[in-house]
Amino acid sequence: MFDLTSSKLLILGIVALLVVGPKDFPILLRTIGKYVGMIKKQAAEFRSQFDEAMRDAELQQLKTDVEKLGEETQKAVQDGTQGFQSEIASVKSDVEQALADTPPPAMETAPSLAPAAEAAALAPPMDSDSTAPSSLAPAPEPVLASHAAPAEVAAHIAAQKTGA
Repeated sequence: MFDLTSSKLLILGIVALLVVGPKDFPILLRTIGKYVGMIKKQAAEFRSQFDEAMRDAELQQLKTDVEKLGEETQKAVQDGTQGFQSEIASVKSDVEQALADTPPPAMETAPSLAPAAEAAALAPPMDSDSTAPSSLAPAPEPVLASHAAPAEVAAHIAAQKTGA
């Protein structure tokens, strides 16, 4: 705005020296320096207040953005949880309906070990050196029919584990 070069400042200083005089010139320079310092101080204060207001506005905007993001995240988590729970309830009702609709499975038993027991009873006694089983192995658990549904098989396995 003001293009003050060194030559213009020199001319301004010479005119001021002629108008004020050499006796009052140092006082004039001190007064001008004091006012320039006050103007610089006011400008710095204005700038700092302006910067602080801008920071506050930016922080407020950032806070609003973070709160909005948190609300969106919470809503998404709730929607996902509700969807998951509804799927679990649907699967549970389907399984319960399938278990209620199917008749109990027909149980097949393993072949009887009675002929083997009779043969062992009729066999001659063995030497003490040979190892012979003192009793027969217990009969295996009954096996489900091959046409059983996977849910029935899972229920049967669970019943065997719990001892029911």
